[in-house]
Formats: sequence, structure tokens, C-alpha cells
Amino acid sequence: MNGKSRRKDGLLTTGDMARLSGSTLRTVRFYEEAGLLNPVQRTDGGHRLFEQPELDRLRLVTDLRAAGLALEEIREILESKARAPNGAQAARSLIGRLDSQLEQMRVRVKLLSRLVEQLDEARTTLECCQGCVNNVNFPAACGECKTLEHVDPVPPAVGVLWDLHR
Repeated sequence: MNGKSRRKDGLLTTGDMARLSGSTLRTVRFYEEAGLLNPVQRTDGGHRLFEQPELDRLRLVTDLRAAGLALEEIREILESKARAPNGAQAARSLIGRLDSQLEQMRVRVKLLSRLVEQLDEARTTLECCQGCVNNVNFPAACGECKTLEHVDPVPPAVGVLWDLHR
């Protein structure tokens, strides 16, 4: 549907918002109740209706939450412009917040990259254990098993996860 409403007036229902953003109805309602989304009106039956820009707002909020930002941090970012007395102060305030978030995200990206490498090494190493039927060594003495003797050095994650004491 390319971000389009099924309604003739172009407004988006809560269901449209959920479907088009990959969220759930519950998530859309939660963000609306938290004041992060603003329905433009309600139907006679009380259903929320949103204008198209709220879909972009929902997508940004969802992405920021997935990136680890707290709701209050997201609220402060979204409200930076409205809280400032002029454009210059709004821009400075938002740039400061964004710089802080960007630095935190860069640190997380480095951590995640390191973890991806470690866990990938662990996965590759443990592939050789998939055919293990050695009940003599398993589970307490896997470090003495011939299957892993060719692995040197043992990746740190394998040492921890497989309880290898070499």
C-alpha cells in the first residue's frame, strides 16, 4: 500500500499505522497514550485517526526505541523544537542531543561488532561438536575431548560457553 490509507480522506487508522510501520496495534496505542503520537481526530466510534506525517514519526520512534533510547529521551528529541524560543536555540539543543545519541550509538556499534565476531567464531568452532556422542567427556570434561584439540587458541566465547579450561 506504499504508506497510503484505505480511507478516502487519507487519514490513517491505528491498524494502518501498525501495518505500515511493522508495529502492533498495542505499540501504536502505547505511543499515542505516552504522547509521542498525535491523532488528528477520532471517529464516532472512538477510533484514532492519524495524518500521514505521524506514520513517519511512528517509524522514527520505533527505530529509536529499537536502538535503545528511553521514551523520555525520545520525547526530549521530538519536543526540542517546540521547547525553544527560536530556531537557533532549537537547532543548538537538538544538535547537542543528537551528538550525544550518535556517540552512544557509535560505542554500541563497536560493541555489537565485537560481539558478532566473537559469537561467529564460537558458532564456527562449535559446529564440530554437532556430531558429539562422547558421553564420557560430556558435559563436564569437553576440554579433554579430541574433537576440540585442533582448536588453538580456543575462542574466548567458546571457553566460557562450553566451559573449557585450557
